[in-house]
Amino acid sequence: MTPASASSSVDMNLSIEKMEKVAFILKTTAHPTRIAIVQLLAAQESLSVSEISERLQVEQSLASHHLSGMKLKGILSSHRDGKNVFYSLKMREVVDVIQCLAACTFL
Repeated sequence: MTPASASSSVDMNLSIEKMEKVAFILKTTAHPTRIAIVQLLAAQESLSVSEISERLQVEQSLASHHLSGMKLKGILSSHRDGKNVFYSLKMREVVDVIQCLAACTFL
């Protein structure tokens, strides 16, 4: 395939808004633990901090750090039930971006 035919088969007409949103998602999730958290929350509607840290086999403080950062950026939402804090995906587009990256053949 020549470079001209390769570029004609790819839609490079992204709007400024779309590019900004994708850049925001990539910056906010640019850590393996954060990507793993998104994958967990895509599969389960809601998980507690302790469930997330246990499934990822990371310290609860590390999981909390990543969760609170993504919540502050609007990627996640949370609710408290007694002593437990449960997180869920607020911005579902994050899953689409990660799935696009997972489909890349060069990774």
